[in-house]
Amino acid sequence: MNDKIIREVYQVLEERRDYPTDSYTSSLMRDDYKKAEDKILEKIGEEAAEVIIASKNDENLVHEATDLIFHTLILLTYKGVELEEIFDEFERRRHG
Repeated sequence: MNDKIIREVYQVLEERRDYPTDSYTSSLMRDDYKKAEDKILEKIGEEAAEVIIASKNDENLVHEATDLIFHTLILLTYKGVELEEIFDEFERRRHG
């Protein structure tokens, strides 16, 4: 796998942020700034707990981890972080 699917997902999230639809992701980002951010952070907290439970129970870990990553990408998109910033940070850590 390469970064193609992450780029595609990120692009869709940016589109949903900039051109809201009736989608789930748009609904998370639709409210005023503080309220939307709080909703997204709450979802990340829920998903993080589900990852912990899935790991302890040895079931659905990949599914739950993907949910956590997805909601983290929503937050980063909402906050205006460019995808390249994330890739650059991984690169810096790998070679730093």
